[in-house]
Amino acid sequence: MNENQAFPWDHPRFRSWIGVARACQLMQQAMTRAIADLDIKTPHLDILINLYRFDGISQQELARKLLVGRSNMSMLLPQLEKRGLIERRPDAKDKRILRLSLTGSGRDLTVQAMAIQTGLIERTLSRTPEDRCLLVAEAMEDIIRILQTMEPADDADDG
Repeated sequence: MNENQAFPWDHPRFRSWIGVARACQLMQQAMTRAIADLDIKTPHLDILINLYRFDGISQQELARKLLVGRSNMSMLLPQLEKRGLIERRPDAKDKRILRLSLTGSGRDLTVQAMAIQTGLIERTLSRTPEDRCLLVAEAMEDIIRILQTMEPADDADDG
């Protein structure tokens, strides 16, 4: 090792970097446990919540929102469709584009999952003042913007 080489842990912002990574990982684990009884995983939940919020979104738009590629979408969507939670329909104007919607049972399951998620958010963040939570959110949004400019554009170009 070169004695002049910088170590990550010597960087003044390393603690923040590790804190973000560990918090994300632990929150993901907590959410996975919390929704296990619903027989869905967190990637499914991300899809369901986005379809709840943005009914009729295209597969391409959904992939962009979730920061995933076509291969992830092509694995997850058929699982949800097979369970009768979502449906894919061709766009009225462009048949190459598939529009996604929740079914009635998909909507019911999503409402249950969102209640679980909201409860987890409350239990996790309730001791932190709201203004501090907003500061953290702003810092994370800054990091997201920086990282998005560093990465090549997503190749999720399917409809």
